[in-house]
Amino acid sequence: MTDAGGAKERGGWDDGLIARRAAVRHAAGGPGAHEPQMCAGGPEDFPPEEFGDLPPGGGEYAADLSVRLDALRELVGLSRARLADDTLHEAGRVLDEAVARRRLSAQHTVVAVAGATGSGKSTLFNSLAGVRISETGLKRPTTSAPIACSWTDGAAGLLDRLGIPGRLRRRPFQAGTGAGTSGDEGLRGLVLVDLPDHDSAVVAHREQVDRVLALVDAVIWVVDPEKYADAALHERYLRPLAGHAEVTFVVLNQIDRLPGDCADLVLDDLRRLLDEDGMALGEHGEPGATVLALSALTGDGVEELRELLRTFVQERGAAGRRLAADVDATALRLRPVYVAEGRAGLGERAREEFADRLAAAVGAAAAGEAAEREWRRNAGRACGSPWLRLWRWYDARRVAGGGSGPALPGRAFDRPREVEVTARQRVEQAVRTVADAATDGLPAPWAQAVRESAVRGAEGLPEELDALAAAAVAPQGTPPPNARLRPGRGCPPRPAWWPAAVLAQASMTLLQIYGGLWLLGQVLGVLEPDLFPPFLLMLAGVAGGPVVEWGCWAAARGPARRYGQDAERRLREAAAGCGRAKVLDPVSAELLRYREVRERYAAVTGTGAGPG
Repeated sequence: MTDAGGAKERGGWDDGLIARRAAVRHAAGGPGAHEPQMCAGGPEDFPPEEFGDLPPGGGEYAADLSVRLDALRELVGLSRARLADDTLHEAGRVLDEAVARRRLSAQHTVVAVAGATGSGKSTLFNSLAGVRISETGLKRPTTSAPIACSWTDGAAGLLDRLGIPGRLRRRPFQAGTGAGTSGDEGLRGLVLVDLPDHDSAVVAHREQVDRVLALVDAVIWVVDPEKYADAALHERYLRPLAGHAEVTFVVLNQIDRLPGDCADLVLDDLRRLLDEDGMALGEHGEPGATVLALSALTGDGVEELRELLRTFVQERGAAGRRLAADVDATALRLRPVYVAEGRAGLGERAREEFADRLAAAVGAAAAGEAAEREWRRNAGRACGSPWLRLWRWYDARRVAGGGSGPALPGRAFDRPREVEVTARQRVEQAVRTVADAATDGLPAPWAQAVRESAVRGAEGLPEELDALAAAAVAPQGTPPPNARLRPGRGCPPRPAWWPAAVLAQASMTLLQIYGGLWLLGQVLGVLEPDLFPPFLLMLAGVAGGPVVEWGCWAAARGPARRYGQDAERRLREAAAGCGRAKVLDPVSAELLRYREVRERYAAVTGTGAGPG
């Protein structure tokens, strides 16, 4: 312990007796100088003064990735009230991991070595480290827990995040190097993690593999000629992680067991399987997965992999690319709940049809016809012959006297029960139709939200429309209970010719009266007998009254029709305004919310605003 402490005080690194013997053999160039050596170092073997140029602190992501993460955060916030927690769970996990990774070292790249039982991943791990760190042998499973090998200091937070205890943290072999230096300068910042078998018979081993794979920056998949096409590997890992091709290495190990050009044939077939999995291959300068063949036992091809790792680690971008791939996978998983099939929304045609249905339910056309008839009745009462009006009054009293009783105020606008039921059904049908039009093509959660807003807004709508209809058809002076009459509603307006028609009708009545009195005076002997003049006056009055009334009726047709149309238009607009305030506005607000989250989703995918 004293020697070791003295070595540390001098800035050196002492791994113990085994490491010192390995260093001596390597320096002497004796047997085993190029073989992986056993390393027993733990966390105490990483003095803080070593490799001080790699700060342990984290850093910011690239600008485009930061924008996508912010958009994903806003998307989750806007969607929590509409989508289930299970749907947003993966997005929340990605956001949490992004925050956790940013707080840790941005100068380190965590690469996992994963593979099936007997693929030789532990042998490759030891070969890359230059030290026998992970146990190898015929015993299965050999690796029971993740083991880490870090080329530089400052990775403690990353390893804590992976759940790797201090007793399973190692350092690579560094023979002939001074204090504060590494045996391979190109791998500075690399943290290599050897995982248990992904197809282990022990369930806990498979769970550890799944947990660590979700946290590392990159993965080296080690396959062998016998199990490179294993369905468990492709269906459970490679195919779901096809979008992570840029942070994936696929290594065909044990090529020393293949005779002749069989290694090339197997490697080509492996590329074919990866292409079928949807994983892009990094060939001809294109981004994608790196595929190569090697033999960890003989060292053939290992140096090529080490050189690729040097380039990969020195770029310091693996964490960002891994996180970008996670965001892509999350966006793809969320696509069915955010992307509409076509252009969803309320068009002018749907709004007009909704207004037409409400107008039919409220009886706007019938109210217009009633207003037209009312205008004509007023014209008839004002311009008609007094004798005809007297007869009509008498006939109405006679008919009323033979009925069951006097008419009650307000009965003129009381609608039968079956009419009210039909109107309510029409309103409900109008609401369902406009909701279906608004949700056409929308994803299911947002379509459900739009329908719920329409149903909530439609509560009380039939009663509102009933009040409007009652106010529209109520007779003058008898407003219906609780009706909201519009300002200015009163007697129908009179045209400019109306006073002249009234004066003409009064003149015809005076002629009849004057002629009758003249004849009466002649009969009584008060006046000289001359029947022709008074008879002519009476005949003119009697014939002129109906002529004036007919002329007024003909002249009243146009104004009466316009008055009825205006009444129909006002009732239609009132019904449409009521439906707009209670149904269309809430539906439009919900559609606007969907458009906002759709824009956020487009920002998450990095494609900009899309259709729908």
